[in-house]
Amino acid sequence: MIVTLVVAMAKNRVIGSGGAMPWRMPSDLKHLRAATMGKPVVMGRKTFDSVGKLLDGRTNYIITRQRDLVIPGAVVVASLDAALDFERTKGAAEVMILGGGEIYNMALPQADRVVLTELAASLDGDTTFPELPVHQWRLVSRTPLVTGPKDDYAADVIEYERVR
Repeated sequence: MIVTLVVAMAKNRVIGSGGAMPWRMPSDLKHLRAATMGKPVVMGRKTFDSVGKLLDGRTNYIITRQRDLVIPGAVVVASLDAALDFERTKGAAEVMILGGGEIYNMALPQADRVVLTELAASLDGDTTFPELPVHQWRLVSRTPLVTGPKDDYAADVIEYERVR
């Protein structure tokens, strides 16, 4: 099973500020939808709260320490490993990790791919994406994101795969 991290970040690795993304990028949200549609997605409870809804057309795993949390339509789990184990038993080909910062740090050692939208800006924020150790990752592609008038910044979509 392939574990893919999907993330949008500023040039200085910022991915969040005060529990939200410090930008508006509808084109990247369309890219995220296309990249994850039909695949299981895993996110932390804080990321789920910032999104505000389940992502349709995908099994949504929400990681939380709250033992009694119930989110109708989601699979609530206590750990990243629990979510990945569920999908392994179901025979999933790929699982998409959507953050936030703590979840990315936990998932990075298990990740096979990273799909990264890099904004052409450095921004203030309190959550960052971890560094990818250069010797462990190979650049597969770098493509400009087709942006529109409602997007705050230009951006590139960069794909990496783990060196095995």
